Amino acid sequence: MDIEPDEHSGVKSQVTDRALVQKRRGQMIAAATELFARQGFYRTTIQEIARKAGVSSGLIYQYVEDKEDVLLLVLLSVLESYKQEIPAALAGLTDPLQRCFVALDAYCRVVDQRRAATVLAYRSTKSLPQPRRELIKAAELQTNELIAANLRACIAAGLFRDVNVELTTYQMVTFAHSWALKHWRLRAVCALDAYIAQGRDFFAHALLTPKGRAAYRRLYPAAA
Repeated sequence: MDIEPDEHSGVKSQVTDRALVQKRRGQMIAAATELFARQGFYRTTIQEIARKAGVSSGLIYQYVEDKEDVLLLVLLSVLESYKQEIPAALAGLTDPLQRCFVALDAYCRVVDQRRAATVLAYRSTKSLPQPRRELIKAAELQTNELIAANLRACIAAGLFRDVNVELTTYQMVTFAHSWALKHWRLRAVCALDAYIAQGRDFFAHALLTPKGRAAYRRLYPAAA
């Protein structure tokens, strides 16, 4: 899937064809993610990104102004993945408890698909100037809302106890990110499905009310 970063990124392009910009930036993002992850942001050159993407250095400069633009697009592309994949996974679901755990499942699967970029976000966001770090933070809060809204719905329905929603959201987000951050070890411990299932069960036991536990048993009888 082609992921187009937020159009409000402020990254300028000399090309006005939106589809072409998306295609070329997608190539750059894929190449830069691999290179930044392997050798770091500062040691990677635009020329290497161009070579990896299969385009000329001159062509890259038609779509971005500098390497910092490329890093910003890489980081925003991960956040955009959440904004696309989580709502798609929730489409047609109305049960608040099911929506909450399907959202967590979808988040983890995006992290699995974008492991290198997820690690890069932790390692290299600090390489951006403050205004762009603030842009990343704002985009992060938007994607966090995809989890937080479902937590609030479960609390309102009496399925979860009343907890600090923002704190719990970050606990779930950190759980998902850990699959990438500690993948070197976790991949030897369990498969992704088992990781998600155990995490879901962990959060369920921490949050469920008696009403919620009954609903959880109906949704996930094997876990119960």
